[in-house]
Amino acid sequence: MNIEDLLRETLSDMAHEEQPPPPGRFFPANRNRSRRRGLALAAAAAVTVMAVGSTLVVQGLSSPVAAPKDFTGQGSGETPAETGQGQTTLTVREGQRLTQILKQLSTATGRPLAEFRRAAEDGEALGLPAYAEGAPEGFAFPGTYEVSPTSSPDELLAAMVTRFNRAAEDSDLVAGAGRVGRTPLEILTIASIVQAESTDKRDMSRIARVIHNRLNHTPEMKLSLDSTIMYGLNKSGVMASKEDLRSRSRYNTYARLGLPPGPICNPGADAIEAALKPAAGPWLYFVKTDREKGITKFAASEPEFLKLVEEFKKNRRTG
Repeated sequence: MNIEDLLRETLSDMAHEEQPPPPGRFFPANRNRSRRRGLALAAAAAVTVMAVGSTLVVQGLSSPVAAPKDFTGQGSGETPAETGQGQTTLTVREGQRLTQILKQLSTATGRPLAEFRRAAEDGEALGLPAYAEGAPEGFAFPGTYEVSPTSSPDELLAAMVTRFNRAAEDSDLVAGAGRVGRTPLEILTIASIVQAESTDKRDMSRIARVIHNRLNHTPEMKLSLDSTIMYGLNKSGVMASKEDLRSRSRYNTYARLGLPPGPICNPGADAIEAALKPAAGPWLYFVKTDREKGITKFAASEPEFLKLVEEFKKNRRTG
């Protein structure tokens, strides 16, 4: 029995599943839709995006451009806030899946969710970079957006991709990925896992180092991460069950070597930075030893890892 199997046997009875988000998560590129490049440019031109502090104002092509106001966000971003002139300010949190973001946009605008799902299928029109391979998961950048009632689903999602492209340029994502021997999509996938697995931003660079070390390990090590399995099964929750571990999904990193085929959420700038510049260290394992306090500890060997598992079990019993 390897070390991951031992941990799964120890923790499987503690797994709790929540209600999954609605189906249709992946929104792969629709290869059969033949849209000309001009449509992508038109979609980008139809969006007026103005920086207002940490907020982007998204206006439809026919929208009057109001004088900007300084908005700082609205809590968790689950409930949009009405602002002047019929506009709505909403905050998209780091680490949300695309399905969650589409529901949030639908609520904020009053438009049917189906319209946002259709818009998400056309990566070319949204202005996705070529390395996205047409799939928008991971490229809907978190942040605060002021939405006009006339903004269409295409325009809103294009604005989020525009914001991602700016963040990618700021972090030098493409060149930075090359420096660590990865593609830009691989780095974004690592960033999404870091975002999903982190409870404290201070841990991000070390979690990123664990992922890089496992990917670069000789002989190869599986990533063995519950977050990727849960995404592949379209489930929420923090721990996979024994049944989940038997999944044949390409996102089952207990069964398959290497990274999953793409991002599992939409990471923020801190997670991208961590993926590009992981902390220096020999760690191959991390354990959330105290979930209540958000404490994560790291280990470089199996004996150290087993001690962390025992610490987790002790905290679980006394918590």
